Parts: sequence; C-alpha cells; structure tokens
Amino acid sequence: MIVELIVCFFATVSFGIIFSVPRNSLLIGGAIGMLAWSIFRILPDFGVTSIFATSIASITAATLAQFLSRRFRIPATAFTIPGIIPLVPGSKAYYTMLAFVDSDYIGGLELGIETMLQAGAIAAGIVFALAVFSFGKGIGHRYEAGR
Repeated sequence: MIVELIVCFFATVSFGIIFSVPRNSLLIGGAIGMLAWSIFRILPDFGVTSIFATSIASITAATLAQFLSRRFRIPATAFTIPGIIPLVPGSKAYYTMLAFVDSDYIGGLELGIETMLQAGAIAAGIVFALAVFSFGKGIGHRYEAGR
C-alpha cells in the first residue's frame, strides 16, 4: 500500500505538470490525490461499494481543494484536478471497449455502467463540495477563491 501511495503521488504530480497546475500547488495537489486514492482503496475493505467509495474520495478531495484554495489564494481547480486524477476510471473504460471489441456485450455493458457511475460519482463529489462552499455567496462569486 505504501508503494502504491508513493506511485500515486508521483502520478498525480505528473498529471498536474501536464495540466499546467502552478508549481507552488503541485506537491499539495499530489498529497490530495494520494489521500483520495487511499480513501478509494480502503473503503471497499469495510464493505463500501467502489462507486460510493469514489464519491466519498471525490468529496474529500474537492473539500480539501476548496479549503486550500482559500488558504493559498489559488483557484480551487489547481487542487481539484490533481486530487481527482487517481479516481478517474480510465482502465475500466479501456476494458469496456475491449469487451465490446471481443463481442462480449454483456460484460462490456456491465463495465460500461460501472464506469459511468464512477465518473458520475466523481462529478457529484466535486459539485457537492462546490455547492457547500458557494452557499450564500451568489452566482457572481461562485468560482473565485479567497472571498
């Protein structure tokens, strides 16, 4: 698990570099991604479904991103994008397409539904944290940090 978290940290920082995240937030974004991945990996051991674990990890990453964006006066997306990168179900999307190519339509449909639900859980977690932090601010100030 430790090696997995270290690899997750470096992968998250690498994606942050690709997405032009500011340098002063790369390590923090990597830590958020590592935390989100650890939540995603630990919760199924306690009987939580992977989709619900994804939503909890996404809410945690987005909430931390909102807090830290106010602390460092950086847009929340600089922390949110690296935070959710480990949760994106890219391999499941690949295996979905592979199942359809191999004419395993039932298996592809099962994987596709799970992939879509996991992607929706990520989006729902981000929207939930954004809604909580923008409550009472009005529409004009919704996406600005530090106000």
